[in-house]
Amino acid sequence: MENLLSIQREYFSSGATLPVSARIGALKKLRDVIESRAEDISAALYSDLGKSSFESYMSEIGMVFSEINYMLRHIKKYSRIKRVKTPLAQFLAKSYVKKSPYGCVLIMSPWNYPFMLAMEPLVDAIAAGNCAIVKPSAYSPATGKLIEDIVSDTFLPQYVKVVTGGRKENQALLDMPFDKIFFTGSYEVGKTVMRKAAERLTPVTLELGGKSPCVIDKSAKIKLAAKRIVFGKFLNCGQTCVAPDYVLVHKSVEQEFLSALREEINAQFGEQPLVNPDYGKIINQKHFERLCALIDRDKVYLGGQTDETQMKIAPTVLSDVSWDDECMKRELFGPVLPVIAFSDRDEALKQINSRAKSLALYVFAEDKKVADTFISNCAFGGGCVNDVVIHIATSEMGFGGFGDSGMGSYHGKKGFDCFTHEKSIVDKSTKFDLPIRYQPYSKKKEKLLKLFMK
Repeated sequence: MENLLSIQREYFSSGATLPVSARIGALKKLRDVIESRAEDISAALYSDLGKSSFESYMSEIGMVFSEINYMLRHIKKYSRIKRVKTPLAQFLAKSYVKKSPYGCVLIMSPWNYPFMLAMEPLVDAIAAGNCAIVKPSAYSPATGKLIEDIVSDTFLPQYVKVVTGGRKENQALLDMPFDKIFFTGSYEVGKTVMRKAAERLTPVTLELGGKSPCVIDKSAKIKLAAKRIVFGKFLNCGQTCVAPDYVLVHKSVEQEFLSALREEINAQFGEQPLVNPDYGKIINQKHFERLCALIDRDKVYLGGQTDETQMKIAPTVLSDVSWDDECMKRELFGPVLPVIAFSDRDEALKQINSRAKSLALYVFAEDKKVADTFISNCAFGGGCVNDVVIHIATSEMGFGGFGDSGMGSYHGKKGFDCFTHEKSIVDKSTKFDLPIRYQPYSKKKEKLLKLFMK
């Protein structure tokens, strides 16, 4: 791996990745290869996570196509030199910002959306002109192997290369002198990544997670709220970093909301979700057992059925939950939805803000003042009013968290900027030279200096 990084540094130093035309060509080639392997990608995602072909395209393959096409439309504009005003004190000069790639970057992706969360940041890194090493998660081996095949079919190894393996390979990569590290994963591993990067002062982007709250106000359209929450929560069997982790519902509509959840889960997944071929599975035994341990059987309102042979857990709703319950002490990252009733809005705000900053927050309310109260007074990465998860499905807005849920953002222009260093340049004329800055100083020069710099 050290030799690989050395080879990539040589390739980057050659300037091969700098021309915008070369970046466009690389993105088009990647798009073509992905399109030719779309069925294989779906098969790999089904093997790892039980995803249906529809869900695979909607939440992974299609998202990558969208990001590639967005970059192809905007890359020339994003790469241009940007002229800025020059202060009078720098008379006879022009000032501009030049966009430059970081160099050789490391992209570490997770297992829950193993194709999208490896390829989307790669698209942004390529668009910005970088070389890259991609490290997929060992927990999604079928998709990781396919990503390796796609990358090797598309790029020279000195340009983009996939490194597979587990913890040993992760540690070795983090000990190497990359110019930028992009990591998507858990809070705990994110701290390790940042600690390792700090040893070399390497800039990082961290896309983490957290307990994303979903607030149901008494003014909400309850049936529609339940429909959208069931979609977003149980997509990918609940293994989505921006899925609603728990619901805070106003006491006056609690029973109506719970009944609507029951209706929607039956409508979307059937009365026996475990035999639904389009319902996914838990990634591995470890996470299956972790989730089963968090289901308090005395508080199961709906669901709770499990099938260890298929690694499946039915969509599960827990009611009469308190803040002290085990399911509220950590991010669930699975098909378990705790519901907590509230009657005091200020108390609900206080409870949300007393916890770690979440990656997302959702508010269902027809009363726009209520929605704005939560959006304005809670700390979170991004979110929706009257929907869930869809804010990540656009290249027009950046996606990311802050604090415990991460740092930095990507998608679209934010993704290009994520892998770009902006060089601030002053190009000074040699035809004229103001003497004011040079010694010996004088009162006259001091007056002129103050005039210039006001």
